[in-house]
Amino acid sequence: MLIGCPKEIKNHEYRVGITPSMVSELVACNNSVMIEHNAGLGSGFTNSDYATAGAKIVRESNEIFMKSDMVVKVKEPQKAEISKLRPGQILFTYLHLAPDEEQTVGLMDRKVTAFAYETVTDRTGALPLLAPMSEVAGRLAPQMGAWALQKANGGSGKLLGGVPGVSPANVLIIGGGVVGTQAAIIASGMGAKVTLMDNSINRLKYLDQIFFSKFVTSFASTENIKRAIAESDMIIGAVLIPGAEAPKLISKSQLSLIKPGSVLVDVAIDQGGCFETSKATTHDNPTYEVDGIVHYCVANMPGAVPNTSTLALSHAITPFIIRLAKAGWKSACSIDPHLLNGLNVHDGNVTNIAVSQAQNLDYLDPKTFLKL
Repeated sequence: MLIGCPKEIKNHEYRVGITPSMVSELVACNNSVMIEHNAGLGSGFTNSDYATAGAKIVRESNEIFMKSDMVVKVKEPQKAEISKLRPGQILFTYLHLAPDEEQTVGLMDRKVTAFAYETVTDRTGALPLLAPMSEVAGRLAPQMGAWALQKANGGSGKLLGGVPGVSPANVLIIGGGVVGTQAAIIASGMGAKVTLMDNSINRLKYLDQIFFSKFVTSFASTENIKRAIAESDMIIGAVLIPGAEAPKLISKSQLSLIKPGSVLVDVAIDQGGCFETSKATTHDNPTYEVDGIVHYCVANMPGAVPNTSTLALSHAITPFIIRLAKAGWKSACSIDPHLLNGLNVHDGNVTNIAVSQAQNLDYLDPKTFLKL
């Protein structure tokens, strides 16, 4: 199979879909790989690194979209990229389609076979291709929130860890999954007073036991959230419904309960955001203010640390790419139902039920294409 990797064109996106070591593995399995010129430079990989591994370096992305059987990316295709996709071409990347009708319709119109990293599952029901970026985003969230808390950046001027004789900042994390857990580890390590909320008592018990009460755990009821936000200097939204739009946990009217200069960090912004007042921002202009509350809603947070992010992602996606390249997508999905869960769009049809429900589009069971 001919596998192509274009350079990412989203604002300040320096990650790359394929690393030189992945090229070596793919070539060893009798595949051909095309990499766009300087696609990996932002992550620390040169054209020479790719060429040595066996990839062909091409000057423009047009050749990649024109010739590749499978296009491997990191972020969702931008409008200019969608227009280059071909019918029957495999697209393997993060898509986050639920809140993005324009992208969904674009992929349907191009009749591509689009797999979303974030909906591929494993035997436990976890999301193995989303987890690496969730870990990165979770660890970045307190760091970015601490920056936004600085007075010059619009915040209240509180130091996250305080100093002797001065209390640390209060950090509220809503969601006890991968993102929330990693955020709690880092925020508490930075010296903040941390409360982590989740609606699963079993998850809260597990976290409490594992981390020996390093941070406070609390059930995420409406009343508990309402009380907690009034005391918080930073609130990190870390909820996820696989494939679906994120639930809104804090309404615009509730901003009046939050102390002026406090910071909301919305890690669920790729899925539409978990605060009513959230809107996607970029690394160029990461924050904005609503009713005195600073919002940090960068849609590609892990892009800020592309070397770490790219390496972490490559470890997770390589086996799936090899499987798709070796067997073709139908055979690979027939063998692996968890990979099939990653199929979001095929031949003009929406094949992920959460996406279809979010956008009121017809849903077609992907097993239909496999004749299972």
